[in-house]
Parts: sequence; structure tokens; C-alpha cells
Amino acid sequence: MNVVVVQGTLSSEPRERLLPSGSTIVNWEVTTSPSSGPKLSVPVQWEDPGVSIRSCSEGDEVMVLGTIHRRFFSANGIRASRVEVHASVFANPARAAAVSRLRKKADGLLAG
Repeated sequence: MNVVVVQGTLSSEPRERLLPSGSTIVNWEVTTSPSSGPKLSVPVQWEDPGVSIRSCSEGDEVMVLGTIHRRFFSANGIRASRVEVHASVFANPARAAAVSRLRKKADGLLAG
């Protein structure tokens, strides 16, 4: 099972790019603040997102539901990889109804 929920602060402005297929990809970083241990910066990608993430900016609190993917690429002749979250649902943690919908979707995915 591949389900992840990340809650934290946007630590970068969402970066949008248009693919040759016509799809739009938005990338951003979410920094978590765990109660114990170090902060983690999590790269997040969303294909053809709704308007909600486009209205966010660096410093905003977010909650994201998605799956973990490992992407391989070549950079300067060196093969490298990157692990990132592919988002499918986004919520503002201050909006209880949005968080409830995200949690119900996550519960449904976990229940199988």
C-alpha cells in the first residue's frame, strides 16, 4: 500500500510548468514540524491541480494526501533519483471540512 499524508508549511513557492502533453505540473516543498526529531523537507508534485494550491504561497500551512514515487533522471551525465510525493488531495489545515474530506479519503484508501 502506498498512501502518505504530509502536513507542514510550504517552504517554497509553487512552481508551475506546462508539459508538451498539455498537462500542468506544480512542484513545491513542504517542511514538516514533528513533535520530536528534525524537520523534514518533502518535495511534492501535483499533475493538473485544482485552483486551491495555486492560491497558496510560501509560509502557508498545508496538508497533502498522495503516494510516494521515486523518479530517475540524468543530470550532467550522472544518473540520479529523487523521492517525491505525488499529491491527489490538498487541504488547508485551518479548514475543518477540507481536513475531514482528506482524512476520509485516506481512510478509504487504507481500508482497501
